[in-house]
Amino acid sequence: MIIQLEKNIKPTQLQKVQEKLQQINYKTNEVKTQYAHYIIGVGKQEFDIRGIGTLPGIRDIHRVSDAYKLVSRKWKVEDTRIDLGDGVKIGTGNFEIMAGPCSIESEAQIESTVAHLVENGIRIMRGGVYKPRSSPYSFRGLGVDGLKIFYEKCKAAGIKIITEVMMVSQIETMLPYVDIFQVGARNSQNFNLLDALGEVDKPVMLKRGISGTIDELLQAAEYIFSNGNERIMLCERGIRSYEKAYRNTLDINAIPILKEKTHLPVIVDPSHGVGVRKHVEAVALAGVIAGADAVIAEVHECPEKAFSDGQQTLSYAEGKGLYNKLRKTFALRESF
Repeated sequence: MIIQLEKNIKPTQLQKVQEKLQQINYKTNEVKTQYAHYIIGVGKQEFDIRGIGTLPGIRDIHRVSDAYKLVSRKWKVEDTRIDLGDGVKIGTGNFEIMAGPCSIESEAQIESTVAHLVENGIRIMRGGVYKPRSSPYSFRGLGVDGLKIFYEKCKAAGIKIITEVMMVSQIETMLPYVDIFQVGARNSQNFNLLDALGEVDKPVMLKRGISGTIDELLQAAEYIFSNGNERIMLCERGIRSYEKAYRNTLDINAIPILKEKTHLPVIVDPSHGVGVRKHVEAVALAGVIAGADAVIAEVHECPEKAFSDGQQTLSYAEGKGLYNKLRKTFALRESF
């Protein structure tokens, strides 16, 4: 059960609501976000919802049987829209493309990528400054010094940035320089990190775990929401399977299923999803047709020289072709 409280609810009214729930053996969890005030009730006893919904101080009440409650569409029918400012919005008919390298490598690389994105009307740049790598000897990013340059160059060009945070201790340092925090597949069930990101007022893009189920992804999002942050996006980036012909198995099924189960925006990552450069475009277009609200793709001036993930990264020319097709595909989908 989700009870949405009035913003000006009195302490005595709040106590009355909690006491009423305790009388029917419901455990109560109070959640305050940047937008609203809720009580989450968890229990099994049947009751007349009107007996609680008519109490003073309650704005709305919903029965939600899902284990993930706040991210469920069962109480919030309208799609959530993430407003990044300056006209950049994700969700509710606002399609965005996020593009950039896997890793931020140098100031010159940032400048080159920004010029490419501006030329093609892309408003969000992706790029990692902290990189989780399978080998400890691989390039692992430029850290906060690289992030500051990344932010300054993008801000001057009117571009928002999304970059991965890997540890709770990094959040405070990164906060002034990030528009969207990315939680990577390896951290999708790092509950301490999810709790901490719930306490900041910055959007979070949560990637599905390498072997994660849909329910596990939604439960992870619930950690963020229940700690106070409603600005969440979900990302389908492929799951590990027995197939060796490509890097991961992009679960196209997940996109419409997530759109059915949750009100949160859904983003598709075709670069990691297939991991093979020549197939990225086809997979990206399939994701849009399936209902994705945005696409995040890897591009590099010279993919063969990229410090990481060059095999799945598009060149600028390939990126330009993809952007045009993505926009046409989204327009076609909206005309159905």
